[in-house]
Amino acid sequence: MLMNQAAAQLAPLTGLKQDEVLRLLEVPPQAEMGDAAFPCFILAKSLKKAPAVIAMDIAAELQTVGLDASAAGPYVNIRFNREDLAPKLLQELGLKTFGKLQLGAGARVVIDMSSPNIAKPFGIGHLRSTVIGAALYRLYNEAGYTSVSVNHLGDWGTQFGKQIAAYKRWGNDEALQAEPIRTSLELYVRFHDEAESDPSLEIEARDWFRKLEQGDEEAQRLWTFFVEVSMKEFNRMYERLNVQFDHTLGESFYNDKMGAIVEELKAKGLLEESEGALVVRLEEENMPPCLIIKTDGTTIYPTRDLATAVYRHDVMKADKMLYVVGGEQKLHFRQVFAVLLRMGYAWSEICEHIPFGLMRFEGRKMSTRRGKVVFLQEVLDEAVARALQIIQEKNPDLPNSQEVAEAVGVGAIVFGDLRNNRLNDVDFSLEDAVSFEGETGPYVQYTHARINSVLAKAVEAESVEKENQLENVRSSSSNNAGANSDNKSVRVGDTSWALLKLLADYPQYLEKAIHRNEPSVIAKYAIDVAQAFNRFYHAERIADAPADVKPFRVALTERTAERLAYSLHLLGVQAPERM
Repeated sequence: MLMNQAAAQLAPLTGLKQDEVLRLLEVPPQAEMGDAAFPCFILAKSLKKAPAVIAMDIAAELQTVGLDASAAGPYVNIRFNREDLAPKLLQELGLKTFGKLQLGAGARVVIDMSSPNIAKPFGIGHLRSTVIGAALYRLYNEAGYTSVSVNHLGDWGTQFGKQIAAYKRWGNDEALQAEPIRTSLELYVRFHDEAESDPSLEIEARDWFRKLEQGDEEAQRLWTFFVEVSMKEFNRMYERLNVQFDHTLGESFYNDKMGAIVEELKAKGLLEESEGALVVRLEEENMPPCLIIKTDGTTIYPTRDLATAVYRHDVMKADKMLYVVGGEQKLHFRQVFAVLLRMGYAWSEICEHIPFGLMRFEGRKMSTRRGKVVFLQEVLDEAVARALQIIQEKNPDLPNSQEVAEAVGVGAIVFGDLRNNRLNDVDFSLEDAVSFEGETGPYVQYTHARINSVLAKAVEAESVEKENQLENVRSSSSNNAGANSDNKSVRVGDTSWALLKLLADYPQYLEKAIHRNEPSVIAKYAIDVAQAFNRFYHAERIADAPADVKPFRVALTERTAERLAYSLHLLGVQAPERM
């Protein structure tokens, strides 16, 4: 909000548009230098002056309209009148519409996320697509889009031929019924181990997948079993992670839609034979050929993803498609989007791959084929157990400690992922994630709980008359009147002013998160808010503050609690009121 005001004042003096100025504005490195800084380097060529001279000229112009502006070398520093602006900012923070952007104007964004493979465990490696996708879903809704989440299950392909072949050779029905996912994984791992010395296994697997595509009864029976037991496992994990889907449509859903894609590619002269397979050549795009039909006549990932994209555009009416899939699939999506464009679908430009880095566990890359999987359920259970131990040490009388431990433990894992830039590899550390100190989910949750404790003490400390006054402050702030309904100036300390400015900047953080498809922007914002509140809490009295500033500080504390809780919500993390 404040930056927008500064940009509005600067735009006519610079010859730039307001949004251009806004992008250039910076926060000075030291608070005493001001609240906003505009670098004048960009104006040197057009104005034919040194940046430092331009800064002095602009500062002088701003002073004539009553702004506290000064030149510092090539920068114009602007300092706002905090006493006058603070009540107005606090009022805006209390509006129900605060932070609700209209970037999307209702456009439908279909988000492909999670997408675990059937008959495989839901490992820690599946976490990234799931929680990044779920966070983007909430963020896009917050920014005025209509989000549609799709769990594109890996429930088709040669892997099922391998799974069936392994079951037929070594399967044990009793073990499979008792622990279907672990047993399925063991069979899958054994298949790859044995196939290294027995090439006939790969041929057998391809035969079983061909039977599956042709509707063989036994292949269909086993495939259905693997899908059903897997979904039970996945749904348990999604419930704990607080993740829901608008559609769960596996690759098999598009089986009856791939034939039309293949025929269209043939009709448009795009399919070519290559060593017995059918491909679309992409030399002009500097990419290898995109495989559509394998030599054994079966389909492959690109075939299904082409059918999927067409379905999402034509049936789901997507205005934008996001594919939250690991960075190792970059070439695959470049090929698919290029083929769509070759087919004449100009809307292929609305398709975007949202890559993310690998998740490693103590430095090790995980592999389903080698059985190197860390089960997410076990990680969540351990995180909850550690959180419970810490909670019982800090607050042994907490009545709902198990429920809070679940929120903190699971939240620690989710936040621990989302605080990282999504393109970075993550070396997962359970001990770091569950810590109540540092840049962690539990630290933000604990700060939120501390704020609720402060507010409770503020109410307890009041007489009936002052309690009524405080309630008036709350209701007036929530009902668009602000902490001081007449907007009189209020004495504002350095730490409360820094916190208030950060809260007011939330819409800019949200917009940045959307433009970058980067939930870590909001995670880092939540950490910054928590740290700013703790500085405020230690520097300025709240519950027992002097009467002339107490309503403002209490209202600021309430707005902080609301923004922290909502930021955590956007990330899929709960905000317990007590810890």
